[in-house]
Amino acid sequence: MTTDTENASAEKYFENLELPSMTPGSLLRKFGPGIMLMMTGIGTSHLVTAPVAGGRFGYALLWCLPIAYIFKYYGFEMAIRFTHATGRSILDAYATAWKKLPVWYVLVTTVIQSAVGQAGRLIAAAAVVFYFFRLYLGLDIPGIDDDRELAVYALVIGILSVAIILRGRYAVVELATKIAAGILIVCTFAVYVVQPAPVAEFVHFFKLDMPEGSWLIIASFLGLLPTGIDVSLQASEWGKAKRVGMGRLRGRMERAGLASKFDTFSSSKEDLTIDPNKLPAQAQEYCRRWFKIGLLDFRFGHVISFILASIFILLAAVWLYPSEVRGNAVMGDIARIFTESVGPHLMVIFLAGAFAATFSTAFNYFDGWPRVVGACSRNLFRSTASVPRTSREELSVEQRKTWYSEYNIYRASMFFSLITSVAIIAGMPRPVYLVLIASALAFFVAPVIYFLNLYYCVTVIRKDDKIFYPSTFAIWFGWLSLAVFTGMSVILILQRVFGISLM
Repeated sequence: MTTDTENASAEKYFENLELPSMTPGSLLRKFGPGIMLMMTGIGTSHLVTAPVAGGRFGYALLWCLPIAYIFKYYGFEMAIRFTHATGRSILDAYATAWKKLPVWYVLVTTVIQSAVGQAGRLIAAAAVVFYFFRLYLGLDIPGIDDDRELAVYALVIGILSVAIILRGRYAVVELATKIAAGILIVCTFAVYVVQPAPVAEFVHFFKLDMPEGSWLIIASFLGLLPTGIDVSLQASEWGKAKRVGMGRLRGRMERAGLASKFDTFSSSKEDLTIDPNKLPAQAQEYCRRWFKIGLLDFRFGHVISFILASIFILLAAVWLYPSEVRGNAVMGDIARIFTESVGPHLMVIFLAGAFAATFSTAFNYFDGWPRVVGACSRNLFRSTASVPRTSREELSVEQRKTWYSEYNIYRASMFFSLITSVAIIAGMPRPVYLVLIASALAFFVAPVIYFLNLYYCVTVIRKDDKIFYPSTFAIWFGWLSLAVFTGMSVILILQRVFGISLM
């Protein structure tokens, strides 16, 4: 504990801290990284994978949802908790490991994901545009077949996303996306009310079943619902970039001598630890409130995402089953849920909401994965670490021209993601298959990320920290969840690779 004299001397570093309001209306305005997490998931997983599961297998795969949402919860929360507790990205903790192996692992898997994974997200948005122009309006691009037309739409969407991000106009797109996604949510609930699934079928939420040919969809669900565990790294970076709570105060604490300065090339994980009791009372309350806002932000998105995923499977089981739900016109098959239940006039509203959801997913990943690549680079290469920040506005003209800066690596990674994902779509234009492969890839990297998030949270945050240290239940359930996910990975690998069926 600090003395009154020490607290008084530290006051000058923490003056003029405005405590955030906790009223419902104010909370919604302050939500950020948690909503970003939700929006990265309410795209391919909800609008493609869930209807494919319901259309092909009816209610049989409902059990995947509670497993994905319940047992992946702490994988995300621990990364968010770590950032609020230390003011640093969880990737900074990864960098303290032997030879920085976790950072190398994240860098390699993220580069792969930014190509293959982004192809799956981008093609879902392109499929909505393809259906709207080719099959709804009867318009097409002269001289181009269906597969190439899909790649053209993917290229246009990708270029638009990258241009908006680099121009710094994301706020407008985020607002429009939330409005359109809200329309989709309202329509989805309205359609479900028209003909809800029989309550007796809800038993499948608790009944394990693996129909023949369902392994890829199961892996997709566990990988990308509510979104990939690797997105927790993006959320940590977004939280750090938001510069609120401890993220805002960490630098001040270091200057005041209340926290160790962290150097990714010489510091240990212990140097990331902060004792919030050294902060003045108002500063502690400031950090506590922003942490609570961060958790509410994440939990709100988590619950809404689960409800929507459940409804889409149930709707597909009611209106589409049995159906293969495949091909370039996949959005037309999914749209049948809305048009056959309410009427053809709902098609335009569905397509607007579907495009908003799929576009927001691809858009967020165009920012998120390159941001992680940049973060890995600053933790691996001294030259990159020597050029601070990723914001273009915070760099001098000379620094902007430095190719190895974190900002320029971030930009280069974005262009790499755009070029490779469109090339994959052009070479393998199968929307549903690409989405499932991208989702499954996220599943197989999840256990490692989950373990690291949990490990660094419980070993870096002080155990006597009553604000940020996870509860006993959170720790034990977090380890149990990790065991469940690792076990599911082993089962799927044994069944698919070695032909050994355990279920």
